[in-house]
Amino acid sequence: MIGVIDYKAGNIASVCNTLRTIGADHFVSNKTEKLDRATKIIMPGVGEAHCAMSSLQELELIDWLKNIDIPFLGICLGMQVLFDHSDERNTTCLGIIGGAIRRFGQNSSSEKLKIPHIGWNTILFGKDHKLFKNIPSGTFFYFVHSYYAPVVSESVTRTEYGAGFTSSLQKDNYYGVQFHPEKSGQHGLQLLKNFIELC
Repeated sequence: MIGVIDYKAGNIASVCNTLRTIGADHFVSNKTEKLDRATKIIMPGVGEAHCAMSSLQELELIDWLKNIDIPFLGICLGMQVLFDHSDERNTTCLGIIGGAIRRFGQNSSSEKLKIPHIGWNTILFGKDHKLFKNIPSGTFFYFVHSYYAPVVSESVTRTEYGAGFTSSLQKDNYYGVQFHPEKSGQHGLQLLKNFIELC
């Protein structure tokens, strides 16, 4: 059973519709006593880092998220809050992964980029990973974001937009994708199936 976190910052309806499409049993909650019953957690992401972290604190979810041992998938903002810090309103995040989330356009190589980064872009990886079973390197996924994660040791795939950034990652039971699988057609469906079945 998949627990989808409602933290007032997520693209919950689209994610739940996609989970129904692939036949995945799920529920939506922001209560730890109910989320404890889940076998996997998905944290959707549309919104702003400071508001998201404030909401997680208000809901008393921060310590719970940092200590779960079941597979967790963060989507877009849900991935970004896994890092130490976000430049978006100078926000302290969960600190599960070291590094800081930056805004596109903060260096000379990306000054002329259109921000936000919206649309289809490719993910690139150098080795197979269970999250991407039956998904080849170079596949297009759908992105919508103004802030990005640096390439770190936990990165599984990277994407180029001005410079390379992390488009997916894994650390222990924590998985994250910067793109929106729920908006990425058949490959997005495949990725969610892989997370549910293999991770």
